[in-house]
Amino acid sequence: MLSATIEGIGFWSRGLPSWEAARAFATGGALPESTPSRPSPQLLAPNERRRAPDTVAVALEVALAACNAAGRDPKTLPSVFASTHGELAITDYICTTLATQPETVSPTRFHNSVHNAAAGYWTIGSGAMQPATAISAYDASFAQGLLEALVQLATGNEAVLLVGYDATSAGPLAHVSPSGGLLGGALVLSRTPRAGAPRLQVELVDGEVERAPAGPLARHAGGNAMAPMLPLFDALAATRTPSPVALQAGPGRVLRVAIEAAITEHAHA
Repeated sequence: MLSATIEGIGFWSRGLPSWEAARAFATGGALPESTPSRPSPQLLAPNERRRAPDTVAVALEVALAACNAAGRDPKTLPSVFASTHGELAITDYICTTLATQPETVSPTRFHNSVHNAAAGYWTIGSGAMQPATAISAYDASFAQGLLEALVQLATGNEAVLLVGYDATSAGPLAHVSPSGGLLGGALVLSRTPRAGAPRLQVELVDGEVERAPAGPLARHAGGNAMAPMLPLFDALAATRTPSPVALQAGPGRVLRVAIEAAITEHAHA
C-alpha cells in the first residue's frame, strides 16, 4: 500500500481551463461563458509559448497550476510526465514528410516529437534541476505515472509533481488510437500530511476495471486518450466523501485509489 498527500491540483480541458472551473462544473454543471482554445503557459517566453505544441502547452499549464496551489517552488520538485501519445500530430507530420519529401523535415518539429518534450520544456521553463521522468503505457499511462510518483515518495523524495496529458490524434494513427480534444491534469504529491489536504491510499492488484457510470468530467472530456485519469479527478471534485476509484494499470492490473478527506488543523496537530 502506497500513500501520499495531494497538496495541489491543476486541470485544463477545452471549456474548463482551471481546477476551480472543473470543480464548479463537476458539482453544479456550469461551464464558463468564455474560455481559451488552448493554454498559454506563462513559464515560456512569448515566442516559445506560441510555437509550443498543444501537448506541451497543456502539460506546463496544469503543472504550474498544481505547484502554485501547493505553494511549492517548481524548480524544487522531481516530476513525472505521463502521456499516451505524446505529440501525435507532429509524429504524423514527420511520418508523412519522410514518406514524401524527407529533406524538408523541420528540425523544430522533430525535437517536439520526442516523448519527453513536455518534461524538457518544463525543466527549462521552471529552472528545475531535479529528475524528470516521461512515461507512456497506452490506457494505463496515468496509473503508471501515479505509481511511479508514489514509489519516488516511498523511496525518499519529499514531494513529486505528476502530470498527465494528451491531445487530438491525427492521420492514420488516429484510426488505431483515437483521441479528441486537449486534456491535462496535475497533482503535487507529498509524503507528509498537510492540514486541508486529502490523502491517497493506493494498491496495485490483479483484475479488470469494472465499468461504472461516468462522472461529469469523464463525460465532458471522455474522448481524450488521457480520460482514464478522469475518475480520480471526478472523485477529488466531489463535495461528499469520495468512493474508491479503480484506474486501468495495464492488462489484468488495476490501481485501486482510496481518498481520505482533507484533514483539519486539529487532526494534523
